[in-house]
Amino acid sequence: MPGGSLAAHGHYRVGWPFWVSHNEFRVSRRCLTFPVPGPTQMDDAVLRAMARWPNVPDVYGWLSLDKRGEWRLKGGTIGNEGLRAFISRNYLRTPDGCYVFQNGPQRVFVALAYTPWVLDIDGSGALRTHTAAAAVLSGRGWMDESGALLLETDAGIALVDDRDLEQLTAAMLNVNGQVMSDDEQIQAVELLLGPEHHKLSLRWGGQRIDLDFVDSNDVAAKFNFEPEPVPGDE
Repeated sequence: MPGGSLAAHGHYRVGWPFWVSHNEFRVSRRCLTFPVPGPTQMDDAVLRAMARWPNVPDVYGWLSLDKRGEWRLKGGTIGNEGLRAFISRNYLRTPDGCYVFQNGPQRVFVALAYTPWVLDIDGSGALRTHTAAAAVLSGRGWMDESGALLLETDAGIALVDDRDLEQLTAAMLNVNGQVMSDDEQIQAVELLLGPEHHKLSLRWGGQRIDLDFVDSNDVAAKFNFEPEPVPGDE
């Protein structure tokens, strides 16, 4: 840990199964802020380490989140289940819209393939985030030009895992509030994605969700997050 023999040799521990050299560290002025509270609860050991070593440099370019909610380390998947769970428990948003994995006293900034949260459907039919937390929906959602579905949650904007997309689109409602037929679904999506962006809605878990169109290029700015955090200029 910082201040010990490993730090003296120019390395800090990241996540516990691997090590990152000082050469990989950068200090950010753009995102140099303490994470704000979110749907995850940091481990007590992490909180204690933050208090003990408050000035450990940040890490960039190592950790990312893909469109199916998988953590990736330097582009590769993380096979260790304990490490994946540890990252998920200590995944946080900074006040200026960056997302970080708080690894003990060190912040590891996360590059986002699309949104900061990804939703899937669990065995009971409920939506949950990629950190395994129950998703609380606001009743608003968006579909982008590729047909990807984004839902607003208490945690923030979330992409629905494409493997579960069909189940949600099958719950789209017609003007009479009834579930659409397959032909009605196709037509409704075409109208939503067309030039006039006709709105539509679906019902999930007893809740109505109204859908609008959003351009994928506008998502980060619209929902105030930084998909590719980088260090500030020195």
